[in-house]
Amino acid sequence: MQWAEVSVDTSHEATDLVSEILQELGAAGVVIEDPALLNEYIRSGLWDYTDLKESEETEVVRVKAYWALDEELEGKLQHLAARLDDLKAHGIDKGAGAVSWKAVADEDWAETWKEFFHTEKIGARTVIKPTWEEYEAKAGEIVVELDPGAAFGTGQHATTSLCIRALEDLVRPGMTVFDVGTGSGVLAIVAAKLGAKRVEAVDFDPVAVRVARENVRQNGAEDVVRTERSDLLKSVAGEADLIIANIIADIIVRLFGEVKGSLAAGGTMLLSGIIEDRLADVVEAAGRHGFSVEKIEQEKGWAAVIVKGGGAR
Repeated sequence: MQWAEVSVDTSHEATDLVSEILQELGAAGVVIEDPALLNEYIRSGLWDYTDLKESEETEVVRVKAYWALDEELEGKLQHLAARLDDLKAHGIDKGAGAVSWKAVADEDWAETWKEFFHTEKIGARTVIKPTWEEYEAKAGEIVVELDPGAAFGTGQHATTSLCIRALEDLVRPGMTVFDVGTGSGVLAIVAAKLGAKRVEAVDFDPVAVRVARENVRQNGAEDVVRTERSDLLKSVAGEADLIIANIIADIIVRLFGEVKGSLAAGGTMLLSGIIEDRLADVVEAAGRHGFSVEKIEQEKGWAAVIVKGGGAR
């Protein structure tokens, strides 16, 4: 099968939003090429060997998506251009917003992004390992085997790594955890491996649900993690001790108004995917809905917020 590899040159601020737009338009896979992140890994010494060169230009992030090369492609490209213009209208810096595409074979796009995803330790205990790499766990480590496929979440992005480090402190044995916008399922799997008794991993994107379900199976966590398609928490029964939402600020603000009945009294919410420019909006919405901000962590222009209160009772 032939695919169209569609590339959008954008800003760090708009990267996740552009990725979401591409997937909403039917992307069968997304690759984020962030030169600043690549430079950081080259300097970190985490790779035993690399022949990659550091990039001098770090402000432009390239997001690649893969659509079927068919008669609908032209319409999708036009719709993409309109959605990118909408970002600017809403005060979001889309960067250049330049769109290009080329035809690729099925096997080409399925393998290309793997060049940028390698085994990495995040936090004190958690190791994220691609399914195609070998790794021998050290004492006390938990290893998550991951094949993100077309879903967001490898652990390398700041929003995901912020969440993983927070989960190491927040998850207690026997907890119930809801993961809203689970993407690849990485955070749900980490919660299960840290001792959660029940994890509900939900996403509105059916592709993400399929990818997350396979990653849960790969990690032997089926008895703990249930993956389902849901608009936020509408399809999830019961109450959670901890709700994770690594999405975007606008959806987090909406979630505050819909979480009643899903968060146990005294429960905690771990919120990420928040660009620093929108942090104040999230904090304000949290207070408006009866939550208290316990902690804010920031990294590379992104923020994670831990809030308590506002539960069911």
